[in-house]
Amino acid sequence: MRVDLFDFDLPPENIALRPARPRDAAKMLIVDGNSTFSDRHVRDLPGALRPGDVLVFNDTRVIPAQLEGIRGEARIGATLHKRIDLRRWQAFIRNAKRLRPGDAIAFPADVTAIAEERHDDGSWTLAFEGDEPVEVLLERAGRMPLPPYIAGKRPTDEADASDYQTMFAREKGAVAAPTAALHFTPELVEALDAAGIARETLTLHVGAGTFLPVKADDTAEHRMHAEWGRIDSATADRLNAARAAGGRVIAVGTTSLRLLESATGDDGVIRPFEGDTAIFITPGYRFKAIDGLMTNFHLPKSTLFMLVSALMGLEQMQAVYAYAIESGYRFYSYGDSSLLIP
Repeated sequence: MRVDLFDFDLPPENIALRPARPRDAAKMLIVDGNSTFSDRHVRDLPGALRPGDVLVFNDTRVIPAQLEGIRGEARIGATLHKRIDLRRWQAFIRNAKRLRPGDAIAFPADVTAIAEERHDDGSWTLAFEGDEPVEVLLERAGRMPLPPYIAGKRPTDEADASDYQTMFAREKGAVAAPTAALHFTPELVEALDAAGIARETLTLHVGAGTFLPVKADDTAEHRMHAEWGRIDSATADRLNAARAAGGRVIAVGTTSLRLLESATGDDGVIRPFEGDTAIFITPGYRFKAIDGLMTNFHLPKSTLFMLVSALMGLEQMQAVYAYAIESGYRFYSYGDSSLLIP
């Protein structure tokens, strides 16, 4: 499909630079395939679902993966993207033209990495020196990797260290937050439990590639960056049992959705999964694992807007986004939410 079909105009004032407080006070637009739109708030979620439904969260934890360093006299910026092994990460580099294989980049707090190899997509393999775990080095030298549409408008500060982390964050490795779950609070989780709505977790370490623009003119020419994920056998069994009993599987965020779909066969059975996924979902895709999606509002011409258009239909989502913009919904990572039930 032509990428420009997924374009729309977003006024800058609709881009959220801070989250709602409390988190579950964010607005939530409910879109049911069989009815009109409904303006609610995230705290109303228990009443919008049915007993027996299951919400599936991503428990990845964002690491301070953005680094500023020096190679000689050149300033080098690095955003870690994907772990390769214990000491090596793939990274997107700013000012990469000043970098050559074998160069050492000096980051703050005595952290050094060697630029080993440049990849076809322009990213580099960085090998961190020393014996300490890379995550420990990042705690000293790195900062929270806010999305470019926020970082370009204000500096990262202390509030982002907690604001850009979900209450479910446990497994370190993401360089972007699974933002749909940023809206959840302990109080909302208690209300969901009381309403008979189950919760499950999986892990998908979100990469910086999620923010990369689609540069191709046709979706068939776009290549997704791979991300590592895991669903254990017990979780898969419980999800299959819930669906067999008539419950709906509602993915909280596109990251949860993509891993669930990667782990599900054509027979609709969710299976244990551990490894990389580069699944790219566009209109025409037949969903196998999920019955609905809770997600924020996404960028024009992004792979994530393509995904929600695959779920609900492109014309429907064009109408949804036009309504959301006109109604003052806040977009992107710190923005408002939607509940999409096809």
